[in-house]
Amino acid sequence: MTTDVTIIGAGLGGLTLARVLHLHGIQATVYEAEASPTARAQGGMLDIHDYNGQLALQDADLMDEFRGAILEGRQAIRILDPDGTVLFEQDDDGRGGRPEVQRSELRQILLDSLPSGTVRWGHKASSARALGEGRHEVTFADGSTVITSLLVGADGAWSRVRPLLSDAVPEYTGSSFVETYLFDSETRHPAAAKAVGGGSLIVPGPEERGIFAHRERGETLHTYVMLPRPLDWFAGIDFTDAAEARARIAKEFDGWAPELTALITECDTAPVLRPDHKLPDDHRWPRVPGVTLLGDAAHLAVQGGEGANLAMLDGAELGKAIAAHPDDTETALTAYEHALFPRNAAAAAAAAEAEGANNGAPTPQDLIDFFARGE
Repeated sequence: MTTDVTIIGAGLGGLTLARVLHLHGIQATVYEAEASPTARAQGGMLDIHDYNGQLALQDADLMDEFRGAILEGRQAIRILDPDGTVLFEQDDDGRGGRPEVQRSELRQILLDSLPSGTVRWGHKASSARALGEGRHEVTFADGSTVITSLLVGADGAWSRVRPLLSDAVPEYTGSSFVETYLFDSETRHPAAAKAVGGGSLIVPGPEERGIFAHRERGETLHTYVMLPRPLDWFAGIDFTDAAEARARIAKEFDGWAPELTALITECDTAPVLRPDHKLPDDHRWPRVPGVTLLGDAAHLAVQGGEGANLAMLDGAELGKAIAAHPDDTETALTAYEHALFPRNAAAAAAAAEAEGANNGAPTPQDLIDFFARGE
């Protein structure tokens, strides 16, 4: 089977690309490993920024749908000390440039905007190889293949397309996140709900530990607990035993306020380990005919709140470049990558600065100053 534009990965970036191409009358096929749109939880809240993610949604002509999905009040921020003292609090006045939506709802908006059959579910890419003259073949786990004259790797951190362009492999940052959920928080977990407040909670602690929580739709509290530990340390925890995992992670926060540790000890789901990996901040590749990357496949970086936004912007920019040069793939990809590399290097540097990667973990005052400036 041969197709013209093949996108591997139905995340936000790949779907944005497909949508922008559709608006310009260019057909694309998206191959996704998941069996269906609801086969896996899609993560929690996303703050969609007015300087990248929202620009992509404008290009995708989906701003009305996006506005309808915004959760009012969720731009509120609280910064607490580990003892529970409120260090900084900022309400959501509706004028901020980073409105919050559920990732799953935003993905569904993009899916609903595409013609039926655009996404081929249950197609997990296992490898890709060059055939010459800009053509590539992708092999899927079930043994099927597709040949394409334009291949886009939108398949995340462990991209199967990236090796066509680059030898770079994501490296562990030295920290991992442990993900937890509390449901019906106002009635079942009132102390934790009060600590989180109406939007986001940040609790920076000593030794680069931290607790980050969001209030999602309804009364759900979604938490990421950050621990700077080697992967071997986490391997010693049986995450299939929820009680053991909760207790072991909570032990690292002994002495913290009980309303904060409740986000770990009272979680209503088994804790999930999320090791943090990154690609080099200046990751780039030589121009290879007929193939390119977007999103985490191209620029997996230290957590900075930009990943989804940059992936969507990549998708929109690539779609516009292809539409501007429909009969000249190489000109389109060259233009896209020429803008991509410096844009994402700058974003990685800004994220590193915000995260304190250059001078150690950010202090509470660093965070207070950051949010007080409206950044």
